[in-house]
Amino acid sequence: MEVIMLIRKEEFKDYKTIYTVVKSAFDNAEHSDGNEHDLVDALRKGEAFIPDLSLVAETGGKIVGHIMFTKAKIGEDTVLALAPLSVLPEYQKMGIGMSLIKEGHRIADKLGYEYSIVLGSEKYYPKAGYVPADNFGIKPPFDVSRVNFMACKVKYPAAEQRGMT
Repeated sequence: MEVIMLIRKEEFKDYKTIYTVVKSAFDNAEHSDGNEHDLVDALRKGEAFIPDLSLVAETGGKIVGHIMFTKAKIGEDTVLALAPLSVLPEYQKMGIGMSLIKEGHRIADKLGYEYSIVLGSEKYYPKAGYVPADNFGIKPPFDVSRVNFMACKVKYPAAEQRGMT
């Protein structure tokens, strides 16, 4: 089922709601350290924070999802790190997360970023074009499963961009 939604840049007034959305989204997640909601607050205070790439999804005036991309270094290159992606449990499996990823990639491309990395589900993120990061020669800075450390080129061919509006 597809949901009618608005995806927009987060605002200061959204912070408490986003905190609750992220916490709820990860309460029963298969892979979670239980601190994703605090991670969002910490990332906003860091130098890697990109305000244009911290987005919310609203439906019926209610924030139901959030995504954040921050700067990461791969050698001398600056790429994006996607973390976290959160959708309220009752709104999951409706395309909201994928819509947030696609809009984030669209904005990232306009901002001049080429790649995004993610540490996440090998079942979910490949649907958004993520593949094992070592396919691009990107190695994780810590010990993690190859299938869960992924990367994606954020630049979409023009035909794909037209289909994402």
